[in-house]
Amino acid sequence: MKQTRGTEGTQRFPDKTARFAHKTLRTIATPLTKLFRRGKSGGPAGRGTYYRRLEAMYSHPFYGNAPLYSAVMALITLLVIEGFGYNEPFGGFIFLSHNPLAFLLNFLIIYATFSLSWIFRRRWFAQSLLMTLWIVLGVVNGIVLTTRMTPFTTADFEVMDLGIEMFAVYLTTLQTSLVFVAAAVGVVVFTLMFFKAPKREPWGGAKPFLKALTSVAVVFALVVSCWGVGVKTGFVSNYFTNLWDAYTDYGMPYGFLSTWLRKGISRPDDYSRKAVDAVFGEGELDTMTTDTAPGMTDEDFPNIVFLQLESFIDPTEMKGLTYSDDPTPYFRELKEKYSSGYLKAPVIGGGTANTEFEAITGMSCREFGPGEYPYKSVLKDKAVESMAFDLKDLGYKAHAIHNHRGAFYDRNEVFPMLGFDDFTSLEYMNYVTKTQRGFATDDVLTGEILGALGSTEERDYIYTISVQGHGEYPKTPLIKDPRITVEGTESVAQKSGWEFYVEMVSSMDEFLRVLTAELSEYDEDVVLVIYGDHLPSLQITDEDVKSGDTFNTQYVIWSNFGLEKVDGDLSVYQLGAEVQRRVGLRQGLMTVFHQDKRGAPDYRDDLHLLQYDILYGNNYIYGGESPYRPSGMAMGYKPITVNEIVEVAGEHYISGDGFTPFSKVTLDGKVLDTVYVGPTVLKLEEEVDPAMAKDMKVSQVEKYNAILSTTE
Repeated sequence: MKQTRGTEGTQRFPDKTARFAHKTLRTIATPLTKLFRRGKSGGPAGRGTYYRRLEAMYSHPFYGNAPLYSAVMALITLLVIEGFGYNEPFGGFIFLSHNPLAFLLNFLIIYATFSLSWIFRRRWFAQSLLMTLWIVLGVVNGIVLTTRMTPFTTADFEVMDLGIEMFAVYLTTLQTSLVFVAAAVGVVVFTLMFFKAPKREPWGGAKPFLKALTSVAVVFALVVSCWGVGVKTGFVSNYFTNLWDAYTDYGMPYGFLSTWLRKGISRPDDYSRKAVDAVFGEGELDTMTTDTAPGMTDEDFPNIVFLQLESFIDPTEMKGLTYSDDPTPYFRELKEKYSSGYLKAPVIGGGTANTEFEAITGMSCREFGPGEYPYKSVLKDKAVESMAFDLKDLGYKAHAIHNHRGAFYDRNEVFPMLGFDDFTSLEYMNYVTKTQRGFATDDVLTGEILGALGSTEERDYIYTISVQGHGEYPKTPLIKDPRITVEGTESVAQKSGWEFYVEMVSSMDEFLRVLTAELSEYDEDVVLVIYGDHLPSLQITDEDVKSGDTFNTQYVIWSNFGLEKVDGDLSVYQLGAEVQRRVGLRQGLMTVFHQDKRGAPDYRDDLHLLQYDILYGNNYIYGGESPYRPSGMAMGYKPITVNEIVEVAGEHYISGDGFTPFSKVTLDGKVLDTVYVGPTVLKLEEEVDPAMAKDMKVSQVEKYNAILSTTE
């Protein structure tokens, strides 16, 4: 009897899953079978040996045994994930040899997620989707590790907008296109799988759904038990001092889930009003500076400027690298003349906002969940005591300056929670030059710092964040004739990255020379605190640096009035208190704590207790209620004004002051097509109703069209 085309697959593959696999493979593999044909030996239909083997493989009963199939797929998935994590094809086997019990726990974690597919009728689709998601996480983790030196965490989903923005920096146009093509193909494939994959009862025989659900519960209970045993016995840890090491030692799945399960600050076991009150001795907080320090007047207070340099280190701190010229001679001169030392940052290769958080608040990011960004969590809706709030109690004005996007890390929303009076971001700056990577050079900051100092009658606290040294650094030569060449690297890609980085650092060193020269002539006392926020993302290990610790950057406390040189190593969260101590101030709860308790036996435990009470607890330290409220922060230390709107030959011109290339004419909140003519003139490129022209305003609009501020 002649077979019809529609019944051939049914007779050869009675099982629906096998039939679906057969059809899918035939669609994908038919163009490839020509490569495997062996003349007539390939069969009457001309199919090659390779194709027939694929058919046989997907018809095997193994695919109907859900627990066995999930186990094998979980093992394969884990080996792939760890291969990307270790940046080695056999990274999974390296992990297995180093910590077999942690390997087993990670296998069970993936296996447990795969077991969820057992309860669905579209089991083959569900497991394929889960496997793909895990592998995508592993691939992303591998890519992130090579670009910023810290693993991919659940906290990165909170800053996904920043990651998308960085696509243009970290990936080429071709790579970006391939990512979007792969994503589009994945969506199409899984959409087809969802509708075309056969439906079948959940795995488990009689009463399949109940048995499948019970099996899933047993697997998850096993994972929870093994997780707990692992923490107690020490083959895994629930506290990470170094995320990269934690992912390497305990596995990417375990590390990734730990960053999700641990958020915020854990409640101390002894948390109570009595415990909080016991942190400070009787009358200790009464010694805090109130209006003036003993023997000081307002005029005696110095201006305090923090300068956080992006990815800045002294390159001569690297072992094994030599340079054709000294990249940072001036910074080394500053270290010799002024107070300096190593500064332990909370991050490596990225995470600038966490270094800021520590320096501004005096709090440690170590107390938060691994990889967490307080800017994206607790500070979204809570005002917190900070150096800005504290110094404002002494009559200071508090300014923030950053030559990058104002909305990056949501700084335009977070800085009011930290007490700043104004925030000058890139959108409020003129005459900005860019690096080959498209970031603003730091020389623009000299004028902005001087401008902020001169904008008030009061003393100023200025927190400045640079961006010039930002990665990712090119793997092929981007500078045709580098002024400083680097020797001692292991590859062309490494050499290209280091030479570009050294070029940036050398330029930043010259910026420091100009800035300190200008501040030396300033007619008020100024303290300038210079430090790098973290090491550059150049795959640096502890063995590569002279300090032996990749969390160490360096700091200098410069002044124009002759502060005594006192060297010492600090953590970033101790820096503000140390600066205040050096100039005779003692303002703020955390300042007093660090000045008095540093080195005490209970220092870390008390810091944990205070941070929990202030950020998540009952504010016992403040008497039960935090006194801090968001400041009415302005964008830009100098106002942008509109003087008049003039119509010339049917075109509208807006005259005013303070315009920048990010100034746009807006009407009822709508951004209109605008040409920046200069700091005092804008030209409107759209036609508007003459009767409505009087209602036009000028807004500062960042590159992704968010409006940061609008004239009144």
